[in-house]
Amino acid sequence: MPTTKSKDTRVKLRRRTKRKLVWGAAVAAGTIVFLSFYLYASTRPGQFVKSLGNDHLKSAEDKHVSYSSVPPTSGPHMPVIARWGVHAEPIPNELQVHNLEEGGVLVQYHCPRECPDLVAKLRALVLRYDTQVILAPYPGMDTRIALTAWSRIDKLDQFDEKRIVRFIEAYRGIDHHPRGGLF
Repeated sequence: MPTTKSKDTRVKLRRRTKRKLVWGAAVAAGTIVFLSFYLYASTRPGQFVKSLGNDHLKSAEDKHVSYSSVPPTSGPHMPVIARWGVHAEPIPNELQVHNLEEGGVLVQYHCPRECPDLVAKLRALVLRYDTQVILAPYPGMDTRIALTAWSRIDKLDQFDEKRIVRFIEAYRGIDHHPRGGLF
């Protein structure tokens, strides 16, 4: 007949084993979730840029934090949006960020010398979309083309239709207004 001491030891061992199994399962599940998210995020077009939030400004001259990318991908912005479509003039950062919050994608270009062929290709591509896509110049960028969406950026030196369309299709129409503090 087993002694009380050995019975207590077996019960403690079972509890300890159960605890280890539960912790092991939790760590495994956490690892699977993390790896799944990592793989999902790594296959998304462009590079992630940490969100600066979406505070509204009264005017473009209001002081605010510096944007964390050029062109910006989130942050303080005007309470109105720029017209969707093709623009001949640069759009102020504080205005274009609101378009991103509204689910827009901006295709911006920088040509130190005129580049009518590039602009014509970008224009034709942007005009495929009736809303939530903008084409505009952005002087001073370090690349010829920048694609921006909320918290995402992709920079190109050459026109790549497939890459640009993939970026637009991935992010166009995703609303980024705050809901219960999620953004």
